[in-house]
Amino acid sequence: MSVYLSSQKIIKDWIDYNDHMNVSYYLLIFDKYGADILNSIFKMGEHSAKTTGKSTMIVESNITYNQELKLNDEVDVNLVYFDHDKKRLQYKMEMNHKEKKFLASTIEVLALYVDLKSRKVSEFEDEKVNIMDNYIKEHSSKFDNKDLKFSSKLKKN
Repeated sequence: MSVYLSSQKIIKDWIDYNDHMNVSYYLLIFDKYGADILNSIFKMGEHSAKTTGKSTMIVESNITYNQELKLNDEVDVNLVYFDHDKKRLQYKMEMNHKEKKFLASTIEVLALYVDLKSRKVSEFEDEKVNIMDNYIKEHSSKFDNKDLKFSSKLKKN
């Protein structure tokens, strides 16, 4: 199970000399068509950075490349898991071939909430905690917490 975030078509600029999508573009897809959507849902994205001076910064990630993608393939980016503590986000996404349904890639991320003016880690405001907690309640039945790398880094107290 998972939560659908977006879809993307693999374009020519992302294809390398091996005639498949270069590894760097897997990260681009997860960032632009996954993480940016989550940050928007949780009110921590570009708008927040520009208006409140607070946003998220990824500090660790673990990515798998499960099966190659080729020109014009279409993929779905899905959220597999999400949690947070007072200052951190942990999430895992998957990239699935839209037509053939195979798992192409996964990424697990640990991100910090940062005050961009001081460049220091900050605690989430109550409004953002409520948004994230409600999101978890709504979608937790679709989450899978097996094989996570960063769960021990959340400080839940």
